[in-house]
Amino acid sequence: MKLTKNRKNIDSKFNRDENYSVQEAIKLLKSAKFTNFDESVDLAINLGVDPRHADQNIRITTTLPHGTGKDIRVLVVTQGPKEQEAKDAGADYVGKEFLEKLKSGWDDLDKIVATPDMMPELGKLGKVLGPKGLMPNPKSGTVTTDIAGSVRDLKSGKIELRVEKNGIVHAQCGKSSFEQNALEENVKTVYDSIMKAKPASVKGTYLKKMTISTTMGPGIKIDHGNI
Repeated sequence: MKLTKNRKNIDSKFNRDENYSVQEAIKLLKSAKFTNFDESVDLAINLGVDPRHADQNIRITTTLPHGTGKDIRVLVVTQGPKEQEAKDAGADYVGKEFLEKLKSGWDDLDKIVATPDMMPELGKLGKVLGPKGLMPNPKSGTVTTDIAGSVRDLKSGKIELRVEKNGIVHAQCGKSSFEQNALEENVKTVYDSIMKAKPASVKGTYLKKMTISTTMGPGIKIDHGNI
């Protein structure tokens, strides 16, 4: 396949088979940018776990010190006094009346937070919300009575780190417009959180590979042994 001018330019900047330090990898990402929009910066972390085993099915949360750069739209499904609490905390949508909109396929949002009493109703929407990654879960702090705290955490940069069936964790860690040090700190926060979540039952290599990329940019391998 014929390579584009941009692809040739990017390929000349780094070696795809080499592992780079976090600092070098981020610098390369920034130098390889050729788009005119603010791209997301994402991590792909390959783990030596088997998600089929409950104790290795990693699902944790962490708060990025510099946020994701994305305006997170939050729906709070609750009733009574908790509705005002959600509005005061900055929720974009509030109320159990949104259940009907969700049933019809509406998904103009990023996260759903719910009080425990609303879960029986939301549970009926599992086939709709599950594939979209929108189903609230106690492990991610989105099924809670602390509505205000959950909304504020999500708005300020709290993300979920969840291993997929192939043992890979994907995480957005900022935007290409972020300062170098901000991206470095966000990446290290994700790395630290993943390492702390290592299951005791894992044998052999736990973290196999760590790659950073932008929306339209190349994947650059990170030397995770020296973070």
